[in-house]
Amino acid sequence: MISRRALLAGVAAAAAPRLVRGAPAPASLGEAAAASGLLFGASIGQEAFDDPAYAELYRRQTRILTTDVALKFDWLRPAPDRFDFSYADAIVRFAADNDKLLRGHTLIWNDRVPDWLKRLSAPEVERVFDAHIDRVVERYAGRLHAWDVVNEPFWPMDGKPGGWRDGPWFAAMGPSYVERAFRRVRAIDKTARLALNEAQCDNDYEWGRSIRPLLRGLVERLLDAGAPVDAIGLQSHLKPQWPADYSAFAGYVAGFAERGLAVSITEFDVDDSPFPNDVAARDGAVAAVGARFLNAVLAVPAVDTVVAWQLSDRYTWYREISRRAPRPLPFDRDLQIKPLGEAMAAAFAAAPRRAPRPSR
Repeated sequence: MISRRALLAGVAAAAAPRLVRGAPAPASLGEAAAASGLLFGASIGQEAFDDPAYAELYRRQTRILTTDVALKFDWLRPAPDRFDFSYADAIVRFAADNDKLLRGHTLIWNDRVPDWLKRLSAPEVERVFDAHIDRVVERYAGRLHAWDVVNEPFWPMDGKPGGWRDGPWFAAMGPSYVERAFRRVRAIDKTARLALNEAQCDNDYEWGRSIRPLLRGLVERLLDAGAPVDAIGLQSHLKPQWPADYSAFAGYVAGFAERGLAVSITEFDVDDSPFPNDVAARDGAVAAVGARFLNAVLAVPAVDTVVAWQLSDRYTWYREISRRAPRPLPFDRDLQIKPLGEAMAAAFAAAPRRAPRPSR
């Protein structure tokens, strides 16, 4: 296992951009990643069912998919007495029919919960918590490669002691809800990789600086208690306008590897808003940021999965907040590969070869 000291000694060179201009486009990002023992994929939503050309891009380019919103609590539970699995089932079928692994996102999150849950008493919330995990995990047990069991446990801006994200689960059970969730999932699904997924850790803005030590401390406590945590997910919505030291971030990631955990980059994209309007200049800047990040983190052998948040600019979530047509992803609105996609393929090719490891 690589040590953080050895990693940091060589990661500066690895972090340099490795984008070969004019190089032929890779046949598939999934294939480029697989050549180094990596999994590459993307989140998937209703767009892939409404747009046949986009569905075909998933078939060609990915080896693993992540449910976008279909398995989130508010989508599954429109009412206290009703589950709606139709959307999630469609994604599970698409993955199986196209020989893709599938990551379930996310069982438990204190954000984006329906109003009816907020009105329940603490004992009622606990009963819903246990029953929800049991029902959902039993339905998909043995069919998922991984679960994001708990998503974004920390948000210091909520002002709670310990930096915890506020919400119904935390309000009812305090920090113990995290371990409770992992143990309950493992009791049902013996094969899926169980992950704790967190945001912001890649940057040195106040959010990243505050959340990184909180996440590290939680992971240490969970592992010391024997909780069945197999992997850490780090979202990596890169913000070039914020300070970041990707070499140091790779050292942080290596700390999880030293505890025997796998690490996944789970929601990768690059915010292009700080860059020029000129498309070529903007795409080049986005590619350079993506290359620096991936070359740094892929130097850590425990990082074995990279998942983009959608595949094409046509459907990026940045459409909801950007003042211009955003370009944060490896494929453009015409579903053609961009410099970021080429940079990703180059980073996958340059990564140390991963030894095969079980899903959990």
